[in-house]
Amino acid sequence: MGLISPVLSSVNVNMTPKDETAAEEGTEAPFRIGELARRVGATPRTVRYYEELGLLPDRGRPEGAHRLYDHEDEARLSDLIRVRDLLGLSLAELRDWMDAEAARAVLRERWHGAPAPGSEDRAHILGESLRHVERQASLVRARRVALEQLEDELLEKRRRIRMLRDEFEEQV
Repeated sequence: MGLISPVLSSVNVNMTPKDETAAEEGTEAPFRIGELARRVGATPRTVRYYEELGLLPDRGRPEGAHRLYDHEDEARLSDLIRVRDLLGLSLAELRDWMDAEAARAVLRERWHGAPAPGSEDRAHILGESLRHVERQASLVRARRVALEQLEDELLEKRRRIRMLRDEFEEQV
């Protein structure tokens, strides 16, 4: 269906040319929680809360210093917010979703790793990847079914209201 991209990526349209060069080279300086929150349209409180729940890796912070984040953190948080908003997942379901994403990332690393995995290993990697994608697809399906049920209820209410309106207009 294409609603949810399996690739964790984000584009920041507010980058300066210096930032763009650094990002392309993978050398952009880490940024603080407020900047991360601004980049993804969240609040610092949301970032901290997702860290507490384990949805974002806890970067910790040295005594007296600020937490620092990178583009991986930005991409993961952006994905979390996107999936949360699109599907209305509970925090437990969101954790399942992100666990599946993380597991698939590990499987991709194994697939492309050196030494290259043998065919039995590759078959196992594909089977595991499929299991994770199927779990995510089931979350999407469940939300779609719930939305279709809600739509059916609203259409039925609309039908009854129109019927009452037509009866009312006939009496007037």
